[in-house]
Amino acid sequence: MPCYLENLGWYEQSSNCYLDLMDPQPPPGSPLWGGHGSEAGGALYTANCGVGEGGFLGSTATGTVWRRGPPSGFVDPEDLAGRAIAAMQLQPPLLRTAPPQGSRSGLVGLPVWMWTDRAENVSGPITRSASEGPVAVAATGVVSSIAWNMGDGTTVTCGLGTPYPTGAETASPDCGHVYDRASANHIPGGGAWPINATTTWTVTWSGGGRAGIQVVQLSSSGELLVGELHVLNRAEER
Repeated sequence: MPCYLENLGWYEQSSNCYLDLMDPQPPPGSPLWGGHGSEAGGALYTANCGVGEGGFLGSTATGTVWRRGPPSGFVDPEDLAGRAIAAMQLQPPLLRTAPPQGSRSGLVGLPVWMWTDRAENVSGPITRSASEGPVAVAATGVVSSIAWNMGDGTTVTCGLGTPYPTGAETASPDCGHVYDRASANHIPGGGAWPINATTTWTVTWSGGGRAGIQVVQLSSSGELLVGELHVLNRAEER
């Protein structure tokens, strides 16, 4: 008999059945537990006893069974999903602003552009897979949003943002902010506004008869100096 069949599970020789881990597991107190409870290491499986490659396995029973440990050779697809996600090496946003960080060209009332550099593991989409024995899982990560905390009490939620085109005098079409206060007046020592951006990744995975979604959040920080432009008016002498 094959050790594993898609959507049927892992073969258990003692019962002549394929056991498929129930996901999610029934809540405590469910009659499906059959008095076993959810002891540490124990789990419920759907027993498929009558269908397999080549026809019947010698039994036609199908139902729910409890096992203290998984069938021999069992691989949890969720574990493989974790390996696939780890292989992505997802990174926090690579902060880019106009005016750029470290410059003194930021002014109250002028638009600030925000975006992140493009790279597979920074901006997505990205796909990786993991396998063990006959089970393979593929996972794909996409950036759902990037939340920018601008330091002045404002949070701007965007997508990847649009890189600033040199010479542009308009506001960003999709990810921008306008400060109404100079950073020197509100940061001790006359410093810059602290900014923080958090990328929310949505990772979907499937394989081994399972599927799921995992959310990953990664952050990076920087600072932006914003000054004020003072205009002096002089009365004309007559």
